[in-house]
Amino acid sequence: MNTRNFVSLGLIAGFLMATPANLVFAQDKEAPKTDETKKAEEAKTDAAKAADTAKKEAPKAEEPKAKPKRRPRRPRPKRDVPEKADDAAKKEEPKAEEPKAKASKKRRRKPRPKPKKKPKPEAKPEAKPAGGDNVKVEEKKPDGTVAPANSGKLAVESGMENTYQPLGYVGPYSKFRPDPKSDTVPVPNRWLLPFPRWERYAAFRKEESATGWTYDYPYSRGGLLDPYQQNILKGDYPIIGDDIFFVMTIISDTILEQRTAPTPRGIASRDDFGEEFFGEPAQNFIAQTVIASFELFKGDTAFRPRDWEVRFTPAFNLNYLELQEFNGVNIDVRDERTRLDYHVGIQELFYEYHVMDVSENYDFFSFRFGIQGFVSDFRGFLYSENQPGVRLSGNYFSNRLAYNVAFFYFLEKDTNSGLNELKDRRQQVFIANVIWQDAFREFLDEDLGEGFTLLLSYHYNRDAGDQQFDENGFNVRPGRFGRPFGSGPSEEHTVRVHYIGLAGEGHIGRFNLTFEYFFAFGKDTFNPIAGRPVNISAQFFMAEPSVDFDWLRVKGNFLYAQGDPDPESSRATGFDTIVDNPNFAGAEDSFYQRQSVILPQTTTILLQRFSFFNSLRTGKNEGQANFVNPGLILMGGGLDARVSPTIRAEFNINYLLFDRPESTELLVFQREVDRTLGVDYNLGIQYRPLLTDNVIINIGAALFQPLNGFQDLYESKNTLYQGFIELVLVY
Repeated sequence: MNTRNFVSLGLIAGFLMATPANLVFAQDKEAPKTDETKKAEEAKTDAAKAADTAKKEAPKAEEPKAKPKRRPRRPRPKRDVPEKADDAAKKEEPKAEEPKAKASKKRRRKPRPKPKKKPKPEAKPEAKPAGGDNVKVEEKKPDGTVAPANSGKLAVESGMENTYQPLGYVGPYSKFRPDPKSDTVPVPNRWLLPFPRWERYAAFRKEESATGWTYDYPYSRGGLLDPYQQNILKGDYPIIGDDIFFVMTIISDTILEQRTAPTPRGIASRDDFGEEFFGEPAQNFIAQTVIASFELFKGDTAFRPRDWEVRFTPAFNLNYLELQEFNGVNIDVRDERTRLDYHVGIQELFYEYHVMDVSENYDFFSFRFGIQGFVSDFRGFLYSENQPGVRLSGNYFSNRLAYNVAFFYFLEKDTNSGLNELKDRRQQVFIANVIWQDAFREFLDEDLGEGFTLLLSYHYNRDAGDQQFDENGFNVRPGRFGRPFGSGPSEEHTVRVHYIGLAGEGHIGRFNLTFEYFFAFGKDTFNPIAGRPVNISAQFFMAEPSVDFDWLRVKGNFLYAQGDPDPESSRATGFDTIVDNPNFAGAEDSFYQRQSVILPQTTTILLQRFSFFNSLRTGKNEGQANFVNPGLILMGGGLDARVSPTIRAEFNINYLLFDRPESTELLVFQREVDRTLGVDYNLGIQYRPLLTDNVIINIGAALFQPLNGFQDLYESKNTLYQGFIELVLVY
């Protein structure tokens, strides 16, 4: 009962026990009420209300205080769930102890409730990690350790430890393990930045592989044989310390080629084919080349040149040739009509040192010593070789101005593979050039003046040319054709020639242009065709204008190599190069450039393999330069098409003719040879299935339609052809 009930009962009992007189007296007293009586009654009423309110609230606060006297329940094990400050504050409030009231028998029979799921962290203005909103960051446990949060699906799967390591392949090195008492991870250098393993869509995964992770990874792990991801063998991680790197590159080049070319019968022939001097023209050629390059260098090359570099590049070549006539594969007819040969050569072995920086923009000066590759002009018309030498190079004005000064001492070449032999060639070449980018910026508007590069060069070639027979037994140096060697004033055959050149490549507005001009002058101590010493004075010019229409380029081809009109005079005006490998008018897809054709009744070559020049030398690699030759004029055009991101196609039509055919007339003892040579149709397709240069498939085909001049020399009107397929694999 409350206070109000007790008061009511007391009033009723007093009323029953009272006398009438008392009742009358009481009634008389109740009628008039004074102010003091009213105030007293109001005070009692307020006190009663306050006491009543206190009693209503008191049981809720006092009942839990008596509960701890009972036997306490066994505490539940704590789970590794991060506790927020808000949750801790809620436990201190009275409502946080309500679970203790569940100690009744009725509620004990119920199964133990499942633990609450970890509350989602509140959004904070923090930078999101790479990968988007689905990425879960590391969280700190109550005991101070750090655990990457990812729905419990981390690298602790299939027995793997939760280790931290770089994304790519770094070789045998210890994995990173975070300190349990710290929220940081030790990193020995900035290259080996570790990343935890985690899966982007772990919440949606229903199957797990016993071998590890098989689903989506934002951070892909690299492997030893994976060149696409970061790899210590590809220069992505230091191999020594934190600034010395190693790069290994392996290239496999496989060529299958079928062609027809004029083939001399020689001193023995299996059957008659029709023409007097030439037999069956069909030829089959297979070549397999493997190149391995090893580079060791120091320096962070992202913003500046390397401090130093050492490179070693050996190459192995296996080649097979099948002809239909004897005396073609070897001077000995007993070798019949096939040849299988191999060779191992060293194509690069050099040391390069970065001497100094000459500006705050990392313009530099460096030198390179050893066997090295070098192309002295834009398209490889004059010098493109791998030879021992010393090269000084550098740039200035934020790379607008670049320069090279080089001296090379030649090695002999293997006849059938074209690789280097460790044998002195007795030939020296000196090269100096200056490259000026954006050459017209100061003279034209910004739109027209930028994007065109000029090259000014000087070359000097000295070839002493001692006696040399190639691997197949043929005499290549000095060339024994024309007048007998030694009938002149001196038996020494040394070529000393200077080249001055000007070249340009780039665009002026939307029009593209490439041009090269060379003037050659010097002396040949005894030219075998002229039969005397000759003074050299010859010129060369080429141009390739083009314009782009979206994915299609329309271009024109023009080449002029001066010929010699009087081969028996003391002035040689036929142009010849040092060692060329031009990229022009179809390049290796062109029949006229790719194939080698011997001049009738001689050991000299009219068409050099991978060369446009009718130089009449006995070999591009092993023969000496010859400036008594018919020269060449090439006119044509073509299309370059980017068919798709993986396919590129090129088509060219070229019309060829001699500049001056008098030297060929002298050698083959013909009174007149027409200037026209023929028309070359060539098509090349390049396919890159992976959108990179790791897998390249080249397919080429060409037709050569002989005209009067070619027919006068080879007495054949048959159309010649070639077809090849090349597979290039790069690691």
